[in-house]
Amino acid sequence: MRLLFLMFIAVPILEMVILIKVGGLIGAIPTIAMVVLTATVGIWLLKLEGLATLRRVQEKMAAGQLPETELLEGIMLIVGGALLLTPGFVTDGFGFVCLIPVLRRPFARWLINRVFTMKNGASMFHASGGSFEGSFQSKTDSAFHQSTTIINGEFNDESGQTPANPTNSIPDGKEKS
Repeated sequence: MRLLFLMFIAVPILEMVILIKVGGLIGAIPTIAMVVLTATVGIWLLKLEGLATLRRVQEKMAAGQLPETELLEGIMLIVGGALLLTPGFVTDGFGFVCLIPVLRRPFARWLINRVFTMKNGASMFHASGGSFEGSFQSKTDSAFHQSTTIINGEFNDESGQTPANPTNSIPDGKEKS
């Protein structure tokens, strides 16, 4: 908590010092233009990368896999977009690390391997081998589809009993009138 509080104080002070020094070197208008340019490029990059990451999440979910890296990348994109909208060059640097895929993906994998891995070696994200269980499991991997054989055919009921019509029954088992 102290570190977070210290960062909220130190980062704005550092940003102001750097903005003043850059403004003294190249002038106020070019400095403001650079800040506006990084924010504009950041918004464009956030939209582009956000849509690409969303597509990858959907592809992995459709394949029955847990999109652990993509979910963390999505969080990094949100943080990166917020940092790029914040005026300053230090926050812009960290924002671009979160938005540029070549920098973001290795950092996301490192975070998953280092930060989100429990002491016993299992990941918080994929303790069961990297795939969803239950209703999210792929239909082709389902035990039902692997162990069931379906045989098409016709039959005649010779028992003399009238079978119940399944279209006339309701879920509690009572017949419709």
